[in-house]
Amino acid sequence: MAIGTIKERPYLALVLLTSIGVVGFVDRIIMNVLAEPLKQEFSLSDTQLGIVTGLAFAVLNVGLGLVVARIAERRRRIALIWVGTVLWSAATAVCGLAASYVQLLLARIGVGVGEAVGLPATYSVVSDYFPREKRATMMAALNLAPPLGAFIGASGGALIAQLYGWRAALFVAAVPGLILALLLALFVAEPRRGRHDGPAGASDTVPPLGAVIGRYLRWPTMRNMLMGSSLAGMVGFGLNAFLAAYLIRRFDFTLVEAGLVAGLVASLPATLSILGSGWLADRLASRGNPRAYALMPAITLCLVGPLYAFAITRDEPALIVVLVGLCGIIQYTYLGPTQGTFQNMLSPRMRATGTAFTSMIYTLVGGGFGPLLLGAVSDGYAARGTDPGLALGFAMASMAAVYLWASAHYWLASRTIEADLARPI
Repeated sequence: MAIGTIKERPYLALVLLTSIGVVGFVDRIIMNVLAEPLKQEFSLSDTQLGIVTGLAFAVLNVGLGLVVARIAERRRRIALIWVGTVLWSAATAVCGLAASYVQLLLARIGVGVGEAVGLPATYSVVSDYFPREKRATMMAALNLAPPLGAFIGASGGALIAQLYGWRAALFVAAVPGLILALLLALFVAEPRRGRHDGPAGASDTVPPLGAVIGRYLRWPTMRNMLMGSSLAGMVGFGLNAFLAAYLIRRFDFTLVEAGLVAGLVASLPATLSILGSGWLADRLASRGNPRAYALMPAITLCLVGPLYAFAITRDEPALIVVLVGLCGIIQYTYLGPTQGTFQNMLSPRMRATGTAFTSMIYTLVGGGFGPLLLGAVSDGYAARGTDPGLALGFAMASMAAVYLWASAHYWLASRTIEADLARPI
């Protein structure tokens, strides 16, 4: 039974859904800090590590998410979320039982399947709890899941792995999701769709899949933001997947030291980046400047690419940590404004499908190919005789340059966003 009514408890839903997102990202990201123990146990190349940290998760996640989203447009979204949370938590525990690389890959695919079931409806639910003028801020709150999950998964996972082994780290990571799934099922009600969207929110008609995807492709703002965010995600996922391994290889960090550093630089700065950008974009838009939703990411992504490439190639580990942390402050400013813009350009019965579609592209391009591409480039440098630590650093610097490409798409979006926001949804 839900506590109270939806009007009385919107922030309870936001806290629980954000917490579930954090746990989901812990279960997704924990493989990054376990990369070196896995490499040693299963004799893996960096390309194989890229597959198990990224592509294995994405392979079914991308397609299944759309199928589940179509169900979410018609059925109870809260139920889908807690069921998916149970599934991916169980699959994380199964990862800890893997006796071979193939078994580990299959279990990671299971994690991706669970998140495909549980996450597409989250943005849709939150959009029905909060009005349009607060959505970028609320989307930013949801997007705190990656940095918080990165810190918990990297630092906590590394500590448990060093003390008790990498399998124990995966078993522990599986537990919180099961608890949160129960709390969500018991205490959060299904919100009425479109309650903040006027006449557009009153319709019970579910648009066809082609209409939803077509909007992303035809509306220039959505098209460019989708491209920009996917490219930025590819860089971010790739860099975060190998940061701990880089510190271990090049500077002989222990697993705990590397995990703590990787977790810190991916969490606190990113939290400031995500929350601050969502709040600032909403504030600027409320003062008559909706272009801020696109201009802010355009500027920050243009700055962070060269800065990260410079940072990761320094010879002093302390300087690298400081500069990479500085990058984190501006690295994720695209998340809240992008998701808020998408939700405001979709009708209520499009939002779960739209979230699944953007997640599909973002997960495939970012989470799937980011670590794989970076690992392959690193293997390429190493094959030429470059020291493994330096090879990985050169690959990370090369990947950071892609942020400039992402920035260009947000600049293009800034030229059309006012006209697209004025269109009927």
